[in-house]
Amino acid sequence: MNINSYIDHTLLRASATEREIIDHCNQAKVHKFYSVCVNSCYVSLAKQLLRGSSIKICTVVGFPLGATSTEAKVFEAKRAIDDGADEIDMVMNLGVFKSQNYVEVFKDLKEVKTAIGKTPLKVIIEISELSKNGIVKASEICVDAKVDFIKTSTGFSKSGATLTAVKIIKKTVKNNCKIKASGGIGDYETAQKYIDVGADRIGTSHGINISEETLQN
Repeated sequence: MNINSYIDHTLLRASATEREIIDHCNQAKVHKFYSVCVNSCYVSLAKQLLRGSSIKICTVVGFPLGATSTEAKVFEAKRAIDDGADEIDMVMNLGVFKSQNYVEVFKDLKEVKTAIGKTPLKVIIEISELSKNGIVKASEICVDAKVDFIKTSTGFSKSGATLTAVKIIKKTVKNNCKIKASGGIGDYETAQKYIDVGADRIGTSHGINISEETLQN
């Protein structure tokens, strides 16, 4: 199995420079990762750098808190696609979710998905902020909203992905939604474990390390 084809090569630091984005995209081409994941201000640059390659461009919306308005998320997502984004990673509104206002959470996701059409939408549910029942409920809402992926974490909260959470999500969604494990995945062995329990994509800033370890396995 080519694990590189599962990797969203990620650089979302607020301080990331244009030079770092250029290097990041070049790394993705060398290692043939599935995509690069960058902040939306760099989508146009990434599009230029990756033109002619098969590597997708992923960007984030409502990131990292998820607390912006639905209208802002819709605008941000559509603008990113206009700039060249192939996939959107959107943060669920955790405060509204924890207020048990599930209808509003659904509407938030559904409006963004409707606005971007066939462009894949990954919804970050931030598992470190949720109980087991919360993970199940958030996953059910994502399926109802017909999003394409559930993503575990932003990487900016208390902790990242866990195997337990991915198993819970997989059991809940079955084959109705894909799963992206993200946050704290830094080596080949760990990435492989996530794929084994149901992850369809790996979000990591350690893609090069994983890729180089792949050659040893």
